[in-house]
Order: sequence, then structure tokens, then C-alpha cells
Amino acid sequence: MSCEPSVTRPIMNLRTYYQKIRDIEQALVEPFIVLESIETADGGKGGLLTDVPKPLAAKMIADGRARLAAEQAVREFHEKKAEPKRTADHETMTNKMQMMLVPAAELTKTKRTAKE
Repeated sequence: MSCEPSVTRPIMNLRTYYQKIRDIEQALVEPFIVLESIETADGGKGGLLTDVPKPLAAKMIADGRARLAAEQAVREFHEKKAEPKRTADHETMTNKMQMMLVPAAELTKTKRTAKE
């Protein structure tokens, strides 16, 4: 005889579960989706935005761990994500050293012209 109390868990119909994931995935248009997390009992924090591939997005939505982010939140998320790249690109451009190769013959010709 076992000392553990018997726990009855609901039986999941896997066929229905995977069909739900496929249906959600087909409804998603973009290859990458911005999701907003939902607070969960196992410690998941709500309100966090993340960019995930379409199959993962469908699974997270089906599992009740996330929902599609609102359009305004998606725009802000992409703008926030793009700002560090713009800053890094600008810094790279300002730090580039420009060089020009001039043949020696051209250099001496330029010096002669400047002396005259």
C-alpha cells in the first residue's frame, strides 16, 4: 500500500492539443511573432515581450503561457530593439578610418605642381 495520496489528473487528448497548436500556427502570418507573457502559477512573469518563431509562438499560446502583443506594444518593442543597432552602426561609421592609395608617380607629380 502506498503512502502517497492518489492524485487524479485530467487526461490530455494529444490529438486535440496538437491540432490546436497547428490551427494557431496557421493563423499567424509573420515568421516571427512578438508575444506578451502571461503570469503563471509556476513563476512565469506577466507582461514581458519577446520575439519568437511562429511554431514556438503557437505552442506558447496553446499552453496559455503567452498571448499576442498589441500592435502598439509590438511597434515600441521593435523600436527599442532597433535603437542599440542604430547606435552601434553610427559608432562604427564614425570610427572608420578612410584611406586612399595613391601611386608614387602621382604623388611626385602632385608635389611638382605644388612647387610651381
